[in-house]
Amino acid sequence: MNRKAFLAVFSLVFLMCMTSCQPAAPETNRSAVPASTPETVDTAGIQAEILRIENDWPRVIREKDVAAVRRVNADDVVVVYPDGSTGGKAQDIADIESGAMTAESMEMADLKVNVIDKDAAVATGRVIIKNGKFKMPDGKTIDISGQYRFVDTFARRNNEWKLVAGASVPVRQPGPGASPAASPKASPAASPKASPAARVSPSPTP
Repeated sequence: MNRKAFLAVFSLVFLMCMTSCQPAAPETNRSAVPASTPETVDTAGIQAEILRIENDWPRVIREKDVAAVRRVNADDVVVVYPDGSTGGKAQDIADIESGAMTAESMEMADLKVNVIDKDAAVATGRVIIKNGKFKMPDGKTIDISGQYRFVDTFARRNNEWKLVAGASVPVRQPGPGASPAASPKASPAASPKASPAARVSPSPTP
């Protein structure tokens, strides 16, 4: 190999070595992905608001405040009553407007709120009715005294908490310390309805 050819080969090898030994250039085209931050949930605030709604139902029923029912119940709310029938917002409003239900007292108890996330929560509790009466469409008055356990599901829509589902059952065997009058006297067909707005009005089913 002559000197000219040797120098050409040496130069080529040198350039290849220099190129492979250079540090990799930093990637500038990769999009920066920010680290995900945990969702902030105001658990205490949500619990306080749901408890306020639940504790207000005795007043709503006593004062026949249908505006509150329209405000809190979602238009597509699903209500499951103790007798197995179902209803919705229109039924709740009709039950409140009728004023057929009377009671010496109506008390909310054992209220708990489980916050699912910033837009969903589930409330549970009991309704205790003393000397409760309900006038049926046929004019018959039935006794609805007793206690009923319920579960309500709420969703935040347009920054307002709405009742989207509710169900309740009569407490047949109250716990220790409960008075005998605590268990519902009404038949299953005349048990209170499930949603807070109308859980004390019985089904019109005879």
